[in-house]
Amino acid sequence: MTEINIRAASDADIPAITAIYNDAVANTVAVWNDDIVDEENRRSWLQGYQVPGTCALVAEDAAGALLGYATYGEFRHYDGFRHTVENSIYVDGTRRAGGVGTALMQALIEHARDNGKHVMVAAIEGGNTASIRLHAKVGFEACGTVRQVGTKFGRWLDMTLMQLML
Repeated sequence: MTEINIRAASDADIPAITAIYNDAVANTVAVWNDDIVDEENRRSWLQGYQVPGTCALVAEDAAGALLGYATYGEFRHYDGFRHTVENSIYVDGTRRAGGVGTALMQALIEHARDNGKHVMVAAIEGGNTASIRLHAKVGFEACGTVRQVGTKFGRWLDMTLMQLML
């Protein structure tokens, strides 16, 4: 098993984060965007996860190569949701099923607990069994499916909602 180091994401990670994100956009339904982005887009995106109540982590191997990243941020912008966060996780397509996702999720959950969050929500494309299994492995429970709420690659997509009481 590869050594995995989890740390806060930084500006130096932007090229690798951009590559991982764009691979997900072009080749998966993990993200429901159609257009690839440039590094400036991801730099601005990262700034949004460097404010109180949010978190952006990366996983790297012993040589410093970025393996994946995970975030949590605001679930909904209303005050009543301030203790609930929504997570996202992306692992390099060549590094999946090697413990990277689990390590990132465990660190993200610990960070949220340490920062007083109460619930973490995941909104996962209904056919993404790998992500659903990963979330279940770290304690998330399915709490519903919203049918045909998104579209990508010319087909309708379901969203499976999962939650973890922190």
